[in-house]
Amino acid sequence: MSSPNTYDPDWQKKYSDMIATPYQAAAKIKPGQRVFIGTACAEPVLLVKALTERSAELADVEIIQLLTKGDAPYASLSLADCFTVNSFFIGANIREHIQQGLGNYTPTLLSDIPKLFNSGQLPIDVALIQVTPPDERGKVSLGVSVDIIKSAAENASLVIAQVNPMMPKTLGDSFLDIYDLDLLVPAATPIIERESTPVSEDTRRIGEHIAALIEDGSTIEFGIGRIPHALVEFLHNKKDLGIHTEMLTDSIIDLVESGAVTGNRKSTDKGRIVASFCMGTQRLYDYIDNNPLFCFRPTEYVNDIHIIGRQHKMVSINMALEIDLTGQVCADSLGSLFYSGIGGQVDFNRGAARSIGGKAIIAMESTAKEKTISRIVTRLTPGAGVVTTRGEVHYVATEYGIAYLHGKSVQERALALISIAHPSFREQLFKEAIEARYLRQDLGEVEGRFMIASKEMNTTMLLEDGTQINFRPVHLTDEPRMRDILYALSQETLYYRFMTHSQRFGHKQIQNFVYIDHRKDAAIVGTLPEVHGEEIIAIGRYYLDEKTNRAEVAFIVRDEWQNKQIGTFLFRHLVTIAKKNGIGGFSAEVLRENKRMQAIFLHCGFTVKSSLEEDVYSFQIDF
Repeated sequence: MSSPNTYDPDWQKKYSDMIATPYQAAAKIKPGQRVFIGTACAEPVLLVKALTERSAELADVEIIQLLTKGDAPYASLSLADCFTVNSFFIGANIREHIQQGLGNYTPTLLSDIPKLFNSGQLPIDVALIQVTPPDERGKVSLGVSVDIIKSAAENASLVIAQVNPMMPKTLGDSFLDIYDLDLLVPAATPIIERESTPVSEDTRRIGEHIAALIEDGSTIEFGIGRIPHALVEFLHNKKDLGIHTEMLTDSIIDLVESGAVTGNRKSTDKGRIVASFCMGTQRLYDYIDNNPLFCFRPTEYVNDIHIIGRQHKMVSINMALEIDLTGQVCADSLGSLFYSGIGGQVDFNRGAARSIGGKAIIAMESTAKEKTISRIVTRLTPGAGVVTTRGEVHYVATEYGIAYLHGKSVQERALALISIAHPSFREQLFKEAIEARYLRQDLGEVEGRFMIASKEMNTTMLLEDGTQINFRPVHLTDEPRMRDILYALSQETLYYRFMTHSQRFGHKQIQNFVYIDHRKDAAIVGTLPEVHGEEIIAIGRYYLDEKTNRAEVAFIVRDEWQNKQIGTFLFRHLVTIAKKNGIGGFSAEVLRENKRMQAIFLHCGFTVKSSLEEDVYSFQIDF
């Protein structure tokens, strides 16, 4: 969006005493120095190449980086005496090098890295960065990566800048003064591009689940990884979204152009998309170039939990590699093998959690290695590091749904996570959870009675006042909510449903509402979203008699939600499920006084037979 006139056309003449070739600049680097390399797609590739080609003249040079997308030629066994890599995040280009013990990984919260530079704890001798040409005022933009580069450049003893007219000019707190640089290396080379990873069906389902949590007016952080960006396609119909995030990808363009992003309800940086770096294709680089909609700021601002927490309805979405049944999240290693990094997960998780109406979400596919390994485990793999603690985890999303853990007991957490694990691993996880004493021992009696429910069992109902009720299969985690609705029923509703005035429900009785074998029975709950998860306002059940191929049906609607056609809707939904399962009809027992239930059956449109005995109607409904 910028033009060449944005830059000072005479800059090379004006600053000629600062200009050098890549090799002249690299010659200034001495053995034993600590060299910072610019982040991600802003990596100054020509300077890195020149540095590496000087390896015969160097020794003990420590390379400091966050994440680089170039080839990392310095990270090789043959150059181990010349260069030591010390990275805050492990990308694909150095992963094997780190895992072989040839380099170092420094696990640090992203928000803390600038403090390491500023305080002198990690002094930088040389910073290799990439910038735009200077404008008439002598200001250069850091372009696609501001993040920790700005702090590194401000603290380095020697700053060598690859000056590239192909670098997009990003606006915000992204500028350095030309005299804060020491050497300028003109180089018109394409910026590194990163194509988005194809989205799998599982990834799309996770994105769809997460989108259901995001309300209009929310401000969103998209963490690094496939899942956060797979979510974007499901946000196009949202309204007044804001963006405050570390990283942008090409997916942001379609989201902005859908009209979903206005930033009008942001608490800070209203109307602007805030980021610290981007990785994408030339399409993205052209889009952000000199675009006032985007405000690029350094990590110490973007990842500040106090700034994040001030956003109203802040939603953070970050990836995990593994999570145990107590809620401990591992995001940077596979067992003892370091794989990625802490990044901004903790910063944004904490910030979103303290935001009014905020949601901190951890997302992951339920399995790895072609579905042979569960990412939800009873205990973390030995050597795995905890990035987000069990005390700070809130929402966890897989392709099988959402588990809300914060403020829940270990038993509730274990059940919630088992319910969103891959079906192939649920029985084993359930058994291991009992053995680990995460679940009560008497739950062993229900082992094997829960099965994966069909997605077709989900539906929604819109009431006349605009309230949407979500209907879904009962989950293992619904036991406390089931207890809540049963004890909230009036004496009349209680009597009509259970034919008793007793309001005492034993543990096993409540369990029987939750542990369902969906191969032959069905239990549907109607829910309303709450900040802490969901509230159950209706329950529908049928129990199949395999001898008659007829199921006994019953349902409850919480008193304050009665007379809104919810019972009728729930009955019809149960009929749809039963017919798909080849069930021939329903039976039901209804008290003479329960006129509303009788009306639902009598006007259901099927063949209905009824008989009265001792004030109880017996209904036979044929499909």
